[in-house]
Amino acid sequence: MKRQAAGFNPALGHSPRAFSRPGGTAARTAGFTLIEVLLATVLLAAGLALAFATLRAATATAQRGEAMAQRSERMRAVEGFLRRRLASALPMAFATDPGMGTPQRFIGEPQRIRFVADIPDYLGRGGPYLHDIAVNDGDGLAITFAMIQGGQLVQERSPRAPEPLVRDLQSLRLRYRGVNDDGSLSDWLDEWNTADRLPLQVSIEIRSASIGDWPPLVVALPQAGSDGIGIVPGALEVFQ
Repeated sequence: MKRQAAGFNPALGHSPRAFSRPGGTAARTAGFTLIEVLLATVLLAAGLALAFATLRAATATAQRGEAMAQRSERMRAVEGFLRRRLASALPMAFATDPGMGTPQRFIGEPQRIRFVADIPDYLGRGGPYLHDIAVNDGDGLAITFAMIQGGQLVQERSPRAPEPLVRDLQSLRLRYRGVNDDGSLSDWLDEWNTADRLPLQVSIEIRSASIGDWPPLVVALPQAGSDGIGIVPGALEVFQ
């Protein structure tokens, strides 16, 4: 029987010393080198950083889109409210001109409008109220309501505070359009000086800090010819 070579194990197929020799086969296949571990760590960190950056960008985009949608919805709500209020203006007096003694039904200034319209139930007790739309300090563009009885203002015990419409208002331009003496439509006027009658149209241009320039709003007043003065036939085109 032949003696086995010293240090050789047939079951293992190699010498046990190979496990202890630096650079041996088992040593080379037992794990990763330090460089491989560092490289894998760097790649993992870069992937996580890219994923977090993508997530933050997607979240910021969604938040900006939601804020923009809210601003657009607010703009449409304010313009719809102004359109409905002006379109419901009545040829009803709320004061008397102290110098001429004529009734005041509509006063239009570059940054202020006053007229009478029935107030919705959700805003008050109903009935005719003076609508005062103006630029107020601290509230931007706001509207104030006051009760009307017998063509005069009624002082309420608890008057309503102004309702803000555009808090971040930057500029406001109000213009008015009526009928010339020859029956043709007038140019746009910065002031409405014929306070005893309603204008045919009102133009509102708004600029705010959050939105910028709003779409121009032009409102026709259907009751403009119901004050006993009437509308000439050529002016009816503004209501079509």
